Amino acid sequence: VQLVESGGGPVQAGGSLRLSCVGSGRTISTYGMGWFRQAPGKEREYVAAISWTGNISPYAVPVKGRFTISRDDAKNTVYLQMNSLKPEDTAVYYCAAYRAGLGSLRDSDYDDWGQGTQVTVSP
Repeated sequence: VQLVESGGGPVQAGGSLRLSCVGSGRTISTYGMGWFRQAPGKEREYVAAISWTGNISPYAVPVKGRFTISRDDAKNTVYLQMNSLKPEDTAVYYCAAYRAGLGSLRDSDYDDWGQGTQVTVSP
């Protein structure tokens, strides 16, 4: 499945953004979907994931209570609502699809990746 992220951009600390990831080529309804991010000079890290049944995996500790993952299979889209943003949330955010349908926390499990969308949070 091809994935395209959108919704990133500049935002001030304390603000909100909603990222979208639209799938094409096939339905994402049987895929587990995940969000990951990579900050400059750092490794890619897990953010959130949701299984094909809608079961949400534990959020990454730095985003717990501030970010919410959801999916709308009718729109072939997964979302990441980000509230109370902090400068340390600045990163390129990627969505990924896992054919096995689980909401894995491991990036190596994912089969398909988007190109990413930049999120920049200013103090």
